[in-house]
Amino acid sequence: MKIMTAVYFDSKMTDAERRGKIFAGDIFVFSPRPSTLALVDFARELIEAAFAPLPPRTAQFELSVERFVEIFGPLKPHFIHHPKTAALLRDVVAELGGDLNTVHVDVPRLRGATSDKYLTAGVGYAFPPHRDTWWSAPMAQLNWWLPIYEFSPESGMAFHPNYWTKPVSNGSEHFNYYQYNAVGRKEAVKHIKADTRKQPGPREPMDIEDQIRIVCPAGGLILFSGAQMHSTVPNTSGLTRFSIDFRTVDLTDLENGRSAPNVDTRATGTSLRDFRRGSDDAAMPDQFVARYDSGEIPEGAVLVFKPDSPASESGLTSISGS
Repeated sequence: MKIMTAVYFDSKMTDAERRGKIFAGDIFVFSPRPSTLALVDFARELIEAAFAPLPPRTAQFELSVERFVEIFGPLKPHFIHHPKTAALLRDVVAELGGDLNTVHVDVPRLRGATSDKYLTAGVGYAFPPHRDTWWSAPMAQLNWWLPIYEFSPESGMAFHPNYWTKPVSNGSEHFNYYQYNAVGRKEAVKHIKADTRKQPGPREPMDIEDQIRIVCPAGGLILFSGAQMHSTVPNTSGLTRFSIDFRTVDLTDLENGRSAPNVDTRATGTSLRDFRRGSDDAAMPDQFVARYDSGEIPEGAVLVFKPDSPASESGLTSISGS
């Protein structure tokens, strides 16, 4: 039976109603609004300063791959930990109706999807079809995705809703989040020509022709489940696509066991410790982490990733996404 995925544009639903729809496989799209425009304008300011005097979206045609990585690698953690970024994220969640007393927010990711196979590894890794949950994300996770500049269907994301309830062999049973924190995240900037890190991904052929590509303006927002199958579109647009994505979990969903269905995720560990309460940056309560944790903690594991250098911190952006 074919599963119908609805795409809602500028919905007026409450946040609780919207989360219920997202946990059933639906996707929400929102027009630019003051909070999202403030976030992408700030990101654009940092990107343009880093690549100056070159226009960022065409800089790849003037720079070696190694030089591009030298610029973009440190830019990612600079954006993540800039004092202004966290406040801007909270504003986005609040303007879309989220309760900052219950919504917990992970750090944002800054993406750069270059064109014409220029950089597809490490900090520019192009993700094949995947669910974020394969990387130990909670089944109650929401993904928020915002383009920083205008983009085209040839440089965005593809959703594969025919796999919402269809399992795929993916190797997540071999993935432990804490072990990846200890090793994989630090190595992102080392992978320039090819990405050889052991990561979850399809282990069988998939029908990806049945897909949805959503295009929204710069500062628009696409909101979907971390269990939604999606992929990075091979960029053939002639422009580097820059985007922001971040994740949220609402404590009321964790309390009530409300989430997307687990179709094929077997990863161990959990990323829940990475989420901080929107209202005051408080840590995720231990009782919820324990409830959703799984598997034994391996020797040498790292529960929460703490970079030892700006370069290693670029690995934050390589954990699932588009």
